[in-house]
Amino acid sequence: MAMTLASGAFEHQGAIPERFTCDGEDISPDLAWSNLPAGTKSLALIVDDPDAPDPAAPEMVFVHWVLYNIPPELPGLPAGIDAESLPTGAAEGINDFKRVGYGGPCPPTGRHRYFHKLYALDRVLPDLSEPSKEELLKTMEGHILEQTELVGTYQR
Repeated sequence: MAMTLASGAFEHQGAIPERFTCDGEDISPDLAWSNLPAGTKSLALIVDDPDAPDPAAPEMVFVHWVLYNIPPELPGLPAGIDAESLPTGAAEGINDFKRVGYGGPCPPTGRHRYFHKLYALDRVLPDLSEPSKEELLKTMEGHILEQTELVGTYQR
């Protein structure tokens, strides 16, 4: 079976509740994964929005969360996880809000899609000291065993 990623907060292609956006508590949703491939040593998660700033005329992919070295023994992450409650070894990178950690959906116009991309890696990554999405992807090259995604939407 293929690796899966799900949330109790929203279904794939469903609306993300306001609680997890800049209009609410701006906390990360719960995430759960299953069917990790054999040999998985760590997980990485990238959450981004390819519809920025306007889905009718997207100009960029806006990064909301960069997280890596998640222990594969975990079944998922609880809602509202922050730097102090991250699993041992896990680390966060910088998002396009120019801060480390999760930054929830906050679209200026239209209904945006938010891709929660989970990567199973064949190694634990070195300390990347708050990497950008691009830096993390470059470091993961050649080490991705499998990937999956969960897409949620949000409109203000």
